[in-house]
Amino acid sequence: MDFPWLTPGSLLSILNRHCSPGVRIPTPKPPVDAVNETSNTEAFAQLTPDHILDAVEAMGILCDGRFLALNSYENRVYQIGVEEAPPLVAKFYRPRRWSDEAIIEEHRYTLELAEQEIPVIPPIVDKAGHTLHHHGHYRFALYRSHGGHSPELDNPDHLEQLGRFIGRIHAVGATSNFEHRPQLNIDSFGIRPRAYLLDGGFIPAHLIEAYESLTSDLIKQIKACYERAGKVQNIRLHGDCHPSNILWTRDGAHIVDFDDARMGPAIQDLWMFLSGDRTYSTARLADLLEGYTQFYDFNPTELHLIEALRTLRIIHYAYWLARRQDDPAFQMAFPWFYSDRYWEEHILALREQAAAMNEPPLVWD
Repeated sequence: MDFPWLTPGSLLSILNRHCSPGVRIPTPKPPVDAVNETSNTEAFAQLTPDHILDAVEAMGILCDGRFLALNSYENRVYQIGVEEAPPLVAKFYRPRRWSDEAIIEEHRYTLELAEQEIPVIPPIVDKAGHTLHHHGHYRFALYRSHGGHSPELDNPDHLEQLGRFIGRIHAVGATSNFEHRPQLNIDSFGIRPRAYLLDGGFIPAHLIEAYESLTSDLIKQIKACYERAGKVQNIRLHGDCHPSNILWTRDGAHIVDFDDARMGPAIQDLWMFLSGDRTYSTARLADLLEGYTQFYDFNPTELHLIEALRTLRIIHYAYWLARRQDDPAFQMAFPWFYSDRYWEEHILALREQAAAMNEPPLVWD
């Protein structure tokens, strides 16, 4: 097994954290600080356990050397062992994606939700009142570690409870607007991603015409869905509320990872829990809204947006992959991105969405 991040300096750092008191393994001083000579993006690709543990310990936390990379590609997220204390989660932010102001705004939102006893996991606030920290090139936040598993989407009780939590989030989210975070709309999730993919040489040559024609028609269909929905209120959202961002335990759920929080229609935080045929999806929608409407009013015209938002997410996902292809972690995790098969399946999924958007919306009584 290869560990590309395990440099000699990283290994020595980890070993020294386990040495007996007073015993140190000398670390050879490099002739040049390679990290300081790179761009922030390149430094992010070079983030190692050495950098991570040093950053956390600079906060006055004594790490015990335990280190576990968690499932995240956009940012780098790790569970860090702490001496004589429960482990913490350290989240290192990808450069050039969010401004400091946008990250802090997300932190304040989750802290606002936590103050209302909504089961989210906010960042830890240090003694100076800060949640976003800087160490060299890196920006990071610390969180308390929570376990759990995804909810059972065919369990009405799970969906009703989940609906209650999302309804409470939206009741708070509707009280003010984000100032530094974007809006989920057709331009940012559809038109601009489509143009980037077409102009960037990502799509195999023999599929470009099909993709260009199909996505042009899809954008028109998406706009028609929005027109049928009429005037929709944009509120502060979780933004990426899918089952993997729910940690379910015997004591209930915790909602995690507000990194994609933005302004948008409320249905965005609900539709990703709906799947299967129309009958099944309708029943699951009823379960969700049974809990949701106890805390926040639901606008049924937003049901016209479900398949439009699903289509935008499919388009945007390919764009997200394309924008990260200079990241070695993405190259290793998604080696199939340039393959004919991926783009053929991508186009097939979009064609299925073209048909789905022509179907009547789900019905809720």
